[in-house]
Amino acid sequence: MNPQQRIDELTGRLNYLNQRYYQDAVSEISDEEFDQLLRELSDLERQHPELKHKDSPTQHVGGTISKEFPTVSHRYPMLSLSNTYSDEEILDWEERIRKAIPEETVEYICEQKFDGISLSIRYENGQLTMGITRGDGTRGDDITHNIKTLRTLPHRIEAEDLPPVFEVRGEGFMPLISFNRLNQERLDIGEEPLMNPRNAAAGTFKLQDSGEVSRRRLDCYLYSFLSDREIFQTHEESILALQRWGFNVSPTWKKCASIEEVIAYIREWETKRFDLPLNTDGIVVKVNSFAQQRELGFTAKSPRWAIAYKYKAQSVETTLRSVSYQVGRTGAVTPVANLEPVLLAGTIVKRASLHNANEIGRLGIRLGDYVFVEKGGEIIPKITGVNLDRRPEETEEIHYPETCPVCGTPLVQPEGEVARYCPNDKGCPPQIKGKLEHFIQRKAMNLDSLGEGKIELLYDKGLVTNPADFYDLTYEQLFGLEKVITDPETGKSKKIGFREKTTQAILNAIEVSKTVPFERVLFAIGIRYVGETVAQKLARYFKTIDAIRQAGVEELTNVPEIGGRIAQSVVEFFSAAENQELVARLQSAGLQLTLGEEAIIEQLSEKLSGKTLLYTGTFRSFEREELERLIEAHGGKLLSGVSGKLNFLIVGEKPGSSKVDKARKLNVAMISEDEFLNLIG
Repeated sequence: MNPQQRIDELTGRLNYLNQRYYQDAVSEISDEEFDQLLRELSDLERQHPELKHKDSPTQHVGGTISKEFPTVSHRYPMLSLSNTYSDEEILDWEERIRKAIPEETVEYICEQKFDGISLSIRYENGQLTMGITRGDGTRGDDITHNIKTLRTLPHRIEAEDLPPVFEVRGEGFMPLISFNRLNQERLDIGEEPLMNPRNAAAGTFKLQDSGEVSRRRLDCYLYSFLSDREIFQTHEESILALQRWGFNVSPTWKKCASIEEVIAYIREWETKRFDLPLNTDGIVVKVNSFAQQRELGFTAKSPRWAIAYKYKAQSVETTLRSVSYQVGRTGAVTPVANLEPVLLAGTIVKRASLHNANEIGRLGIRLGDYVFVEKGGEIIPKITGVNLDRRPEETEEIHYPETCPVCGTPLVQPEGEVARYCPNDKGCPPQIKGKLEHFIQRKAMNLDSLGEGKIELLYDKGLVTNPADFYDLTYEQLFGLEKVITDPETGKSKKIGFREKTTQAILNAIEVSKTVPFERVLFAIGIRYVGETVAQKLARYFKTIDAIRQAGVEELTNVPEIGGRIAQSVVEFFSAAENQELVARLQSAGLQLTLGEEAIIEQLSEKLSGKTLLYTGTFRSFEREELERLIEAHGGKLLSGVSGKLNFLIVGEKPGSSKVDKARKLNVAMISEDEFLNLIG
């Protein structure tokens, strides 16, 4: 391949990978592989400058601009850092610094390289005024209303030494506890879990609903200060000032007097980083003195005074023994790789998710292959590739089953989805047991006493096959039941059962569950796509299970944040005779299927009675959730989109152009924040 062809190929490939990473939050290859390709392209462009593309990825930061948010130019460019993967490259970087400023003593600041999304946040007169994504380095997306949901980020700062205008930069991330909770919620509504916290954070910051962003509990560590006039002499001084002003600065940073101390810091955190509440993938090293930073300057896309040391992903090689298929509560059939046990990041890994048939095909994996396993996001083991050089002569092609591996029902694959499903939701044992386990979980009916294999025992004995059966159980049926279960991980067996104390505790818990609020009961019955938040919105909008049951798709989509897919799922659920019977039995058992008085918003007036409203933009007087409650408190109905049924569109600052344009076309009345306040008195 001649230089022109290779430059064309590398440019296209790297621009595509940048788009996938920054815009779609998907990492198709490792950072190290990406950097190798980027270095190769950079070397070729240096040898053949006349062949360089105008859109070469060597000349710009990898991000792109979203069409869903206003675009804002950065006051100060947001550059990326050069990456290195060895001590030798760190020493080479230090040698270049020594040559540029040979007579000076150089100090360094070491910081964790957090795995999230880069943010720039502007303050004017101590007030947070704007939050912007990195974008392409010169322009980014204005996601201010999402930035304001960060609980550790001060909205206003009062300090004597504040400049009138300044920016702070940091990494927005999803804490591991929030990531695990979000994935559990996705499993609860029948969706595939997210791959890693970085992708989850990137996707969340780009959501249009700031209420949902707030619910996911993102966070941000700040690590940089910028202003038009120089206030500090060193990076260390600026970090200490950020801490003093109330910003969330990670306590893991350290000042180092020599490059040897830098390397010692890198070694120290190679394993210690796994104890942090978020993912990191390396160390950032910066020259401490701002004067020296200015002297060292920048390349086209990176500062010469900073570098990122990237830890190699902890990867091991092992053999793929077999593939088994798990059937979830919603019928999704997920392939799981069964591996020759191998030590990885301090734990023995025996299994790894293969996600779906598309992933099996993409990897080109076969039974008996030697495969590379990493901990995706340092949490979930995943197969990243196949060692084709070691492929045995006798390997076996993986054939994704055409029928359910448990009940034998032919699988279906809905249009637009990668997962394959068993449609036998009324007769497939793992689906039934999954629904029962969903019903008893803490966020639903909170029947904790029924954990540890007791659901399976009750199902095997034919005592519980749907959630309403729990409320027919008697002491005589339960007492004395027992079963031996074996832990598949350890092979150890133990006996579970219903002794006197356990039996009474379970019957008491079942009785107490009759007081669980309506929204949790609605979540517990397991309508697909109706998670905890959606159940709450439906319960508060319709007030009773009967009103939801009678609602059509159009009425359901009038509920804020309820789209067509959720609405269709709700309608299909309540149209099934067996589900109607389930609801009737739960009503007879005395469960709360009407919104309680404490959950109903206090009515302040009827000034919006019979009126439908929607809002767009941000507001001075209240957050979005407050505005929604105000509309309801004055008798109004909140719609989820602009339509001919809409009476008023409340237009705040930086409104969405699509809503405003549609409102104009439909002659919908548009009112300002002040006009809305006048409307409700």
